Amino acid sequence: MKAVLLSLIIFSWYTLFTPEHELQEVQVNDVLIIQEPSGADFKHIHFPRKNFIIKRGGIANLKSLKGTKVVVDEISYAKDGATLVTVSRMDGKKFFRAFPRVTAKLESALETGELRK
Repeated sequence: MKAVLLSLIIFSWYTLFTPEHELQEVQVNDVLIIQEPSGADFKHIHFPRKNFIIKRGGIANLKSLKGTKVVVDEISYAKDGATLVTVSRMDGKKFFRAFPRVTAKLESALETGELRK
């Protein structure tokens, strides 16, 4: 009985103090800002590969995205439990002059600093 009570207390404490409650505040039509990638390329914002951007007639310049404001168009959930958001540029332009929308893993992108509220 003590083990069940202790595990219940630990579980409730964990759910109260995890940063997921902050992530649930992101809703459709919220504005996020693209920051610098966590490595050489963006890992949690799923931009197309450079060869696909070039084939579609776009310019593959990831550095130009820093500071770009994006609007959350859709929120969905992956099979592994990650929150996926579909975003488009706030100014109405396309990403790399070729892609109107891209997806991102919300939790990972916010933790690594690729996206900011």
